[in-house]
Amino acid sequence: MLISVSPNAETFHLRNRFFSYIMTVMENGQMENLYFGKAVHERPSFAYLHEEGLHGMSAFNAPEPSRLCLSFARQEYPSYGTSDFRCPAFEIEQRNGSRISAFKFRSYEIIPGKPSLAPLPAATMESDAEGETLILKLADDATDMTLYLFYTIYADLPILTRSAKFELNGGTPVTLTRALSMSLDLPDMAYEMMTFTGAWGRERSVRTRKLDHGVQANFSMRGSSSAEMNPFFILKRPETTEHQGEALGFNIVYSGSHLGQVECTSDGTTRVLTGIHPDNFSWRLTPGESFQTPEAILGYSGDGLNGLSRAFHDLIRTRIVRGVWRDRPRPILINNWEATGMNFDEALILKIAEKAKDVGVELFVLDDGWFGARNDEHAGLGDWVANTDKLPGGIKGLSEKIEAMGLKFGLWIEPEMVNKDSDLYRAHPDWILSAPNRFQSHGRFQYVLDFSRKEVVDQVHSQIAKVIREAKISYIKWDSNRYITECYSNGSAPEDQGKTFHKHILGIYDLYTRLTAEFPEILFESCSSGGARYDLGMLCFAPQTWTSDNTDGYERQRIQYGTSYGYPLSSIGAHVSAVPNHQTGRLVPLSTRANVAYFGTFGYELDLNRLSADEIEKVKDQVKFMKANRELIHRGDFYRLISPFEGNETGWIVVGKDKKKALAGFYQCLNNANAGWLRFRLAGLDPNRKYRVALRVDVDPRYLAPFIPGLDRLLATLNQSAELYGDELMYAGLPLNRMLFVIQGCDFTSLLIELEAIE
Repeated sequence: MLISVSPNAETFHLRNRFFSYIMTVMENGQMENLYFGKAVHERPSFAYLHEEGLHGMSAFNAPEPSRLCLSFARQEYPSYGTSDFRCPAFEIEQRNGSRISAFKFRSYEIIPGKPSLAPLPAATMESDAEGETLILKLADDATDMTLYLFYTIYADLPILTRSAKFELNGGTPVTLTRALSMSLDLPDMAYEMMTFTGAWGRERSVRTRKLDHGVQANFSMRGSSSAEMNPFFILKRPETTEHQGEALGFNIVYSGSHLGQVECTSDGTTRVLTGIHPDNFSWRLTPGESFQTPEAILGYSGDGLNGLSRAFHDLIRTRIVRGVWRDRPRPILINNWEATGMNFDEALILKIAEKAKDVGVELFVLDDGWFGARNDEHAGLGDWVANTDKLPGGIKGLSEKIEAMGLKFGLWIEPEMVNKDSDLYRAHPDWILSAPNRFQSHGRFQYVLDFSRKEVVDQVHSQIAKVIREAKISYIKWDSNRYITECYSNGSAPEDQGKTFHKHILGIYDLYTRLTAEFPEILFESCSSGGARYDLGMLCFAPQTWTSDNTDGYERQRIQYGTSYGYPLSSIGAHVSAVPNHQTGRLVPLSTRANVAYFGTFGYELDLNRLSADEIEKVKDQVKFMKANRELIHRGDFYRLISPFEGNETGWIVVGKDKKKALAGFYQCLNNANAGWLRFRLAGLDPNRKYRVALRVDVDPRYLAPFIPGLDRLLATLNQSAELYGDELMYAGLPLNRMLFVIQGCDFTSLLIELEAIE
């Protein structure tokens, strides 16, 4: 039993082998959090954890002589204005103008498994035996409203999910002006907050700051989860490292504007809030209507940041991602965008595909420029009909030719957007999000279709589904290349405009739901100018995300390292691209570009016909290597070893669940003269197993000069395997001579370490 209830049905203890979450009903009928942390024993009463202080200038929220001041109570889902002056989890504007609420405990229910939150996506369970859900029912008599708080605990994961649902039973209409997914009050503020911030081309950089009095926020108001501030964030103890210490992780299953806020108060306590950003949100409820918040995911680790990441990786890989592609090997693909842009015809595409087939690639993806009058960014979006000047046989004809080669065929779409120079816009100019009598901001010469309107979603679905039905399509890259401005729906009443942002996201989910249900064999990959919508909501429909438009082999170390804190390798779209790199102009060796891209869903973003014969042989070897190791990489446990945000090097390792195989990557930015040896300490191995260790290094023959001291002995070590115990590799480390990077002949070098247990 994962959830226990006290005899008086007022205290609730959610517990698995990882953590305990304890809450109780306060004397005023509202819910109080008593503890969240490492698992503790069950006991008849946890009343000793309730704290009441005598505070000057306090107001008390229970009849005299009570000393219950909500400003100093650790509440479960707090409101503002009844002796709590901190930021609230919700706010309800009533007909009389009041925004005061008091939801009091009425009853509870414990159910096996996990209920659906549809049409919102959420984490799943494959059987009721995987966990339990506690549903608390609270009521506010003055408004005749019911509030349901949902708590789901997994038996074998250090994960708790939370959400809230508001119902207006009778009375008069009310308006939700704030409805966050969860609140968590912690008894101290001795934490550091880690966020994953950036911009286009440098997504999810790691930022760490000590908590201080006041509010620290991680948010997006862009109508998207955003490249600037990913919704995932962490609170960790100052002494916590990658491998030990306590850390809490927070995320939401949502793709729109979000708020993750941490507030530290004068008494040294901390309140964590996360959910839909309340700015530009208001939701009017009439009697009989309800509102469900997106699901919040709360993770706990007593085993450092790597332990927290592995918990989120396992949850996402198995219970966020769903469908036939959850467990299938992801195909190695080639995308034509960096090879051709929109300037292509069928003959050029087939030439690129033929070369890709020769090297062992499994999937060809046709990117932007195949539809309507689409020859540049100014026209065509919204007209999902093949451009027969480029493709005489349309998508149907091209896909059949690609499949005849022995490749699968994939297609790029951007269904949420429209150019004004398009048949769709000319027919329906009111279908874009735009405020009356206001300038219509454009981004990339495109406008956002109003997906809060069902007729818009229906029209786009009709066009896209027709293309898919008529062709042989195995993969869809779904892009979204701008944020939302002028968020006003010309299909909604003035009093409902506060619903538009959220209804727009629900419309995107609706289109995804229809297409994935009708075409379950298609692998969807989400994209938003790269990683501007890398979130759990998208991963419920698309098992992988194009991580960044920045494909530079050096920059990608930082991007993928930061992404790995909250998201698994199987979700990280990672390709080998052309050099000089299109985003940075940098020249990174082909081997390093591949050694980084292996730790994701692997592919190529270039024209293989432009490579030398020697490079083509290396590509063939890379494809063969990835096919042999992709199951290990996508299903194994990932450990970060050396941070690229702290120095000249990056290191990481993925270890099979059975600890029989592992693959580590080491990357060096700049070479140094006479730099000596490196002691590379691994992680996650079985300390009592002996492993066969082999290095995979791309040596430039021009640097095999005999005047380099000891080079012959150094090279000999590359051609033989060492046998070392897991404890040696983790604690003593693997000695590596830095000459291994010099003899690669350039900066931005790397090597891989293959490990296999000796039975």
